[in-house]
Amino acid sequence: MAAVSSASDTGDPRGRHPPERRLLILGGPQSGKTSTANTILGDDVFDSGTETTHSNVGHTEMYGRRVTVVDTPPWAIPSDPTASGEADSNDNAETEPDSLPQPPPSLDSEGPCMGAILCPPGPHAILLVVSVSQPFTETQRRAAEEQLGALGGGTWRYSMVLFTCVDKLSKGVFIEEHIANTGEALQWLVEKCGSRYHAFDNTRKDAEDNTQVPELMEKVEELITDNQGWYFEVNELILLEEEQARRALEEERMRMEEHARQREQMIGGPPRELRVLLLGWKGVGKSSVGNSILGRRFFESGQETELCLRRQALVCGRRVTIVDTPGWDWFSVRRTPKRIRQESQRGAALLRPGPHTLLLVLPVVSSLTARKRRTLLAHIETLFGETACLHTMVLFSCGDWLGRTPIEEHILRGGRELQRLLEYCGNYYHVLDSKTPGKDRSVSVLLDKIEEMIRENGDKAFLPIQDEWLSEESSYSSDNTEPEDDCRGCQLQ
Repeated sequence: MAAVSSASDTGDPRGRHPPERRLLILGGPQSGKTSTANTILGDDVFDSGTETTHSNVGHTEMYGRRVTVVDTPPWAIPSDPTASGEADSNDNAETEPDSLPQPPPSLDSEGPCMGAILCPPGPHAILLVVSVSQPFTETQRRAAEEQLGALGGGTWRYSMVLFTCVDKLSKGVFIEEHIANTGEALQWLVEKCGSRYHAFDNTRKDAEDNTQVPELMEKVEELITDNQGWYFEVNELILLEEEQARRALEEERMRMEEHARQREQMIGGPPRELRVLLLGWKGVGKSSVGNSILGRRFFESGQETELCLRRQALVCGRRVTIVDTPGWDWFSVRRTPKRIRQESQRGAALLRPGPHTLLLVLPVVSSLTARKRRTLLAHIETLFGETACLHTMVLFSCGDWLGRTPIEEHILRGGRELQRLLEYCGNYYHVLDSKTPGKDRSVSVLLDKIEEMIRENGDKAFLPIQDEWLSEESSYSSDNTEPEDDCRGCQLQ
């Protein structure tokens, strides 16, 4: 953080009383930030009915000064598994008091630095908007601290808490009593802001006797005086990091659009289908992988799979059908019971006319010895034939164990046996964190790789079902749909 004299942008030789006041508004989802910005500007400059995804600037004239107000996207609230139904997606708490589920963060969503850039050379006051109608928990406190930290050091001396929805307070309860009764998290926030706070009722912004904006501006003047007329300026290094992050998001968006265009060229019409068979030895996490890909807990993880189970869901615009299979023995094909081997083949038969991909699940925490590699390949070729390698992809499960280690570095450390396995699979591999079903963006990348494999295989887009796989009547499959009725109308055949 660099706090610099405001003389350069005022024309006042003393630099203490600039003709402009610049306000940066930050806050969490459904806090009423946008309504607050409109109240200060005295007009509906910003759309308060939708979530803010990009920082917006508004101007007004007030008491002979130009006032610039920047509304920003809501800061991210870390997910709380005990409150998965809690509401935070709407940024306008004044007009939508009821809680709504919070959507996943948008790829184009900006950080607070962009808002600071839009009021050059920097904001005189940072208003942290908190709705009194929502509990301010330790989670919200950490989110506020992270948001201010993203701007750099020294931000708290320019910050003020602005409470909204004060009309929701019980009759006779003042904001000071609310602060005292809400808990330590809110008290910490107010204290970090130097006990500077103000209360807004955005439903009274058009009232003739409304004095809340003039009173707010008086407190802003006091803050500026306390800071000796200085304003907050974002560190240039942080601005550079913000720009790099924005470029990365833009490249990701362009990549996703290009993949969507390629998919449309490859296949048209209704949502297409990808047929996937999960394979591997016992306890590698095949069921958890299936749940992560489909986005729901379709398969029972944590216990040994005895029977093939087929499930289907719409994932990233594709119809994805997955069959989970019992695990093999890691030591040899002979030690895998005949029933389990037959069950693996029947699992493929449930994906008629054949699976596009054999997903060989391998935990990143597991070491691959020469025997394990030979046993895996022997299972694949014995059960599905020598051409099965064209349709096999290694999927590394338990990806969260890698931390910040790139998967490529893990492969190098894994030794020659792991590299030989990947060579057998045409170097098709992917890493997945199976702990968060439906929330891992890498699922979309996995499906892209499967479609890339399909394109590479040309007229052999899938592994055809063999007659010997159906030579005996299936008495083990737990899916009630006969293979003949499965996967009709597949667009990738």
